[in-house]
Amino acid sequence: MDMKEKGFYRGVNLGGWFSQCDYSEDRLNNFIKEPDFEKIASWGLDHVRIPIDYNILEGPDGAYREDGMERIEKALSLAKKYGLNVVADLHKTAGFSFDSGERESGFFESEKYQERFLRLWEELAKRFGNDPGHVAFELLNEVTDQKFIDVWNRVVRQCIGRIRAYAPDTLILVGSYWNNSPEAVKDLEKPYDDKVIFNFHCYDPLKFTHQGAYWTDQIDPGERYRFEDLEITPEYFEKQFASALEKAGECGTTVYCGEYGVIDRVPPEDVLKWFKTIHSVFEKQGISRAAWSYREMDFGLSDSRLDPVRDELLRYL
Repeated sequence: MDMKEKGFYRGVNLGGWFSQCDYSEDRLNNFIKEPDFEKIASWGLDHVRIPIDYNILEGPDGAYREDGMERIEKALSLAKKYGLNVVADLHKTAGFSFDSGERESGFFESEKYQERFLRLWEELAKRFGNDPGHVAFELLNEVTDQKFIDVWNRVVRQCIGRIRAYAPDTLILVGSYWNNSPEAVKDLEKPYDDKVIFNFHCYDPLKFTHQGAYWTDQIDPGERYRFEDLEITPEYFEKQFASALEKAGECGTTVYCGEYGVIDRVPPEDVLKWFKTIHSVFEKQGISRAAWSYREMDFGLSDSRLDPVRDELLRYL
């Protein structure tokens, strides 16, 4: 599948707009506005990935929120106005979030939560599945534990079947455990049909891209690294992606890197070196992708700190 031809090849995330935020009217109305879509298009990108939390779309009882659906519809229209396609990513669902601080749990044990998830995707397919050249669906962001994979494969199969009743041609992205690790793609089931794509994220090595991060216990927050301190080479990323590419090839599909980026604690010159290195492998392997993230969220690509390197950095998104 040629993702460049389909217009989902080089993108950026609009993180923090409809997800991982305080959900205030000010945030939802003003964090991303029309000039931002215009700027992203001027960067030469072809799509945006929009993370969306379920509570934007549903009330506590699961009833659909028309104001939330209208927000998504407006975002899709703005993207289309500037020639940008959209990956609509369900970043959090009732009963599950990749972020334990969200206090969402029980999804993988609860048929009730799973049915709610399936119904939400049916509703999204009814509303937004009629424009497959413009909108792709990403079922769920970053399944965490390996123990969930059997349930997840079953739910994925059911969900895509339900979506296909209303959106037969929409591209669908599916990620695996360990927070969409490329190494976990091998345990996903063969795609439901030829319009399903394997999805992974890459923030490797974590001790470089997340140095100083306050939200993870996987690294020492006091350690600091320059790019030259670590063996970050094209060969390093080739190895990271190898099993995912092999699995995709066996299944007749391709892969998409839905998130990758470097925290704002890293000097701009080193950020540029990391992006240049991973970009060389994306291009060699034809991997479509969306960088994390457009604004703020500790990774903002439009933030002023990157002004000295932005013109060159945009070449490597």
